[in-house]
Amino acid sequence: MSEIADSSFTPTLRLAVVGAGPAGLGLALLAARALPQAQISLFDARPLERDVSGDPRTLALSLGSVQLLQRLGAWNEAAAQAILQVHVSQAPPTLNHPIFGAAGEPLVRISAAEQGVDMLGAVLSYGQLVAPLQAAWQAAAAAEPQRLLSRFGAPVAGLKALDVSAGGGVEVDAGIAETFDLAVVAEGGVFADQARKSLAHDYQQNAWVGTVTLAERSPPGVAYERFTRNGPLALLPLPPLEGRKRAALVWCMPQAEDEIASLSDAQRLAVINSLLAAEAGPLQAISPLKCFALGLNAERSLVEGRTVRIGNAAQTLHPVAGQGLNLGLRDAYALVQALRGSRDIDAALRSVEWQRAPDRWSTIASTDFLARSFAWRWPGLPLVRGLGLAALQALPPLKRALARQMMFGSR
Repeated sequence: MSEIADSSFTPTLRLAVVGAGPAGLGLALLAARALPQAQISLFDARPLERDVSGDPRTLALSLGSVQLLQRLGAWNEAAAQAILQVHVSQAPPTLNHPIFGAAGEPLVRISAAEQGVDMLGAVLSYGQLVAPLQAAWQAAAAAEPQRLLSRFGAPVAGLKALDVSAGGGVEVDAGIAETFDLAVVAEGGVFADQARKSLAHDYQQNAWVGTVTLAERSPPGVAYERFTRNGPLALLPLPPLEGRKRAALVWCMPQAEDEIASLSDAQRLAVINSLLAAEAGPLQAISPLKCFALGLNAERSLVEGRTVRIGNAAQTLHPVAGQGLNLGLRDAYALVQALRGSRDIDAALRSVEWQRAPDRWSTIASTDFLARSFAWRWPGLPLVRGLGLAALQALPPLKRALARQMMFGSR
């Protein structure tokens, strides 16, 4: 057993991480490596023996997130599909014009090759992301049991800020009240089930999600996003299954006009094929779909006293840009780096708040603007959106900047 795991170990920082999803596990592993004098307790209501590997929910990860997971030894390459190209286009009604290219439709095409990288990101299931992270954490905890503590099956009932005059910190109530220097909340949940935060807006939109079977001629590793009159329609490439090409579907629709529940699978497939860009279709089959309400739910600040919120605990976003989890992992990395570089916890937290603001607020604002814009029925709006896509495609420096933002966030 390592020296740091000895019973004489005295931590200089007691850190509680609440939530063992991707953001919480990522933070715990980063802190375990970068903060050798910290004692880290990971809390989650889920029992450790519950197998999460089969959870089929689909996640899109940026290149920066993939690289972070690789460094943590928690990247399941075999279960992931690399995104080699992103194809963003706008469905009619719009103004067909040569400025929009040979197809007459506005589009932006971003490829890994033109950006000089192996991939723009990757897609995999929630279970195949969380299971390797949890295994890596459990291995680290087994090697240093005095320092890294797993508290699965221990739901946190509440957090209480302690008096600064007594040294500050946070009391974590998980059946037994324990005191920590710092608590990081990384529990998320879906918009419909969350208590409302400082900034909340119900988009009155639904997201229908499932999987589709692609045509054999479909190019591998292409993520499609189609701006339709009712909202974005996205296909995220998945690893082939039994020789069939697949993609995860995210289909957004205003609740007031949503009749998808009443359609058969064949009817749903026909509607989607009528909306997709010609390059993406025709789809061959569709799975049963699940429906989720969409909204913005964000805290104005990541930090409140000695409590920090990251991931969906800090901001739940519309899926139009696919940046929610990536933003949470960048929050986690910045927090650990700030704690590593300072012996003053409060100074480190102030640094995190300041450092993360540009990336966080630019992502929130751009996602919110796009989500709201689909509810607007202003004359000429499709043309304006189309011209914006055409400008991105025609101006390589602007497209490179967008690609860097997608891959790594604002730096």
